[in-house]
Order: sequence, then C-alpha cells, then structure tokens
Amino acid sequence: MSQGTLFIVSAPSGAGKTSLVRELIESLDGIQVSVSHTTRDMRPGEVDGVNYHFVDMATFDGMVEQGDFFEHARVFNNCYGTSRSAVEKLLAAGQDVILEIDWQGARQVRSQVPEAVSIFILPPSRDELERRLSSRGTDDHQIVTARMHEAVSEMSHYAEYDYLVINDDFTTALEELRALIIAHRLRTPRLAQRHQPLLNALLSD
Repeated sequence: MSQGTLFIVSAPSGAGKTSLVRELIESLDGIQVSVSHTTRDMRPGEVDGVNYHFVDMATFDGMVEQGDFFEHARVFNNCYGTSRSAVEKLLAAGQDVILEIDWQGARQVRSQVPEAVSIFILPPSRDELERRLSSRGTDDHQIVTARMHEAVSEMSHYAEYDYLVINDDFTTALEELRALIIAHRLRTPRLAQRHQPLLNALLSD
C-alpha cells in the first residue's frame, strides 16, 4: 500500500480555512483532518476524539516528554498538540492527512517531515478579512482590531508555504484545494507504488 501524504493547511482567522477543509474532506475519499490533543475544557456539543482529544495537563506533559507530538503550543492557558503516532499510523495506511495548524506549528512539522505539502489560504483583501471577522457579531471593535493585527502577522509567513489559495469565491477556492490534493495523488512515485502490478503487466514482454 502506498504511503499517504501529509498536508499542512494554515490561514489567518477569518480566511475560511475551517469551512474549506470541512467541504474538502466531505468531497474527497481517503483524506481526513488530524484530531489534535488539548488541555482545554470540552465545550457544549463537542465530542471527545472528534473535535479534539481532551486530556489533562499531566497527560499532555507526559506526551511532550515522550516526544509524541509533531508540534505543540500553549495558547493562553491551554495546550494543543498534534500526535505523531496517530498521524504516522494514518499515513502508513495510505490515508492523506491534513494538519490545520499555524505557521509556527508548520515550521515544526516541516523540520520533521520535509516531504509534507504546505498550503496557505489568504483572504482577497484586508477589508474583506475585517468584514468577516466583524460579521461574527460576538466580538467588540477592540477584539476585532487585535485579531486583524494577529492575522497580518500570520499572513507575513505566506512565502514559507508551497502553495497559496486565495479565498475570494468559496467554490473556486475549494476546487483549487481539491486540485492540489488530486495532483499530488497522481505524482509518479505514489501512483507507481499503488499500481505496480498494472505497470508490470504493461511493460512485460
């Protein structure tokens, strides 16, 4: 069985990353999002093992000490991490895996998995990004301003990624994302491994 591909997808808040990835995995077989570990409390409607693997700080620290995370970070008072063993198991089974992580996590993963394919999603403009952040209606102007500042900082790292997708029209951005995944599935080493009996038959005397 051929090895799956590890895809890294990053974007500033408000660029539409979560919606695009959700639609992508619903429209393509053989690809899934890695479920991160976190120490934060479970929110209403969330399911352990689906939204996150919810663990206590002692468990999380133990996983860090054992080197079980591709990447991990503390965000405010909570910790988040991507399990190396879980991702490697899926890849070995031929599954493509998406990591939804920020640029710092992406750097950590690329240093360990140089063949990972990284994609950065951008909004069509700063005005549109601010409109999307404001339209949530749950944050005051000061919080939106802070998130805009954070988004600009995140976007400054776009050049570290292999591909850029600009989410102006959602359908177009989704098709571009799908095209990237499909193109990598058609690369010669992966397809040759998957279809070795066919290639042997085609080339036999």
